[in-house]
Amino acid sequence: MKKWVSLFGFFVVMACSTTRFVDSWKNKEVSSFQPEKLLIIGMTENLTARMIFEEELKKQFVKYGIDAHESSMVLDRSFTDSQRSEEEIDAMEEQLLTQGFDAVVITAIIGVDDKRSYNSGYYTFGYHWYRFGPYYYRFQDLYYTPDYYSDYQVYHVETSIYNIKEDMDRSLVWVGTFDIVDPTDITSTVDDYVERIIMQLEREGVIQKTNSLQ
Repeated sequence: MKKWVSLFGFFVVMACSTTRFVDSWKNKEVSSFQPEKLLIIGMTENLTARMIFEEELKKQFVKYGIDAHESSMVLDRSFTDSQRSEEEIDAMEEQLLTQGFDAVVITAIIGVDDKRSYNSGYYTFGYHWYRFGPYYYRFQDLYYTPDYYSDYQVYHVETSIYNIKEDMDRSLVWVGTFDIVDPTDITSTVDDYVERIIMQLEREGVIQKTNSLQ
């Protein structure tokens, strides 16, 4: 389980994929977000998943006139293969600044919950609720029906946008949390999650298409 608790640990084959918006925060001190050069970081040990996610999110940001770049094409593989000190990360940030980057969007899993879904066909209201006998009769299948319930996981994912040219108080531009419920394959999960991120950013006025792109 620990192996998969990274950005795309949820890329296992399951029944269906649903991304749900949970909450967000927008820095009121930031009137508009118009980065000159944006770096997209998907934090995961799965290089394939990372590249698919970053490429898809890049495509969506480009539609909004944002010069976006994938971290898999910018950060050296050796840098992400092992834990780095705060000093090393600060040095990496300075290097990004020298390369013209002024903003970073970073996504990571912040938690995973194991859930259990009960077969709705069994859970119905009716006369059996009023007497013991009918109730027992209605739900006795629980003793011997293995498919009465199914287990699945919910991944809590967080995406944050930082302006790395600003001071600490103004650095965080926006942060949003989402739940990915019972995910499927990499492509469909990425498409679903990226669509929800972009939709929320546009809804909150963090990004907007220019007249020439509308």
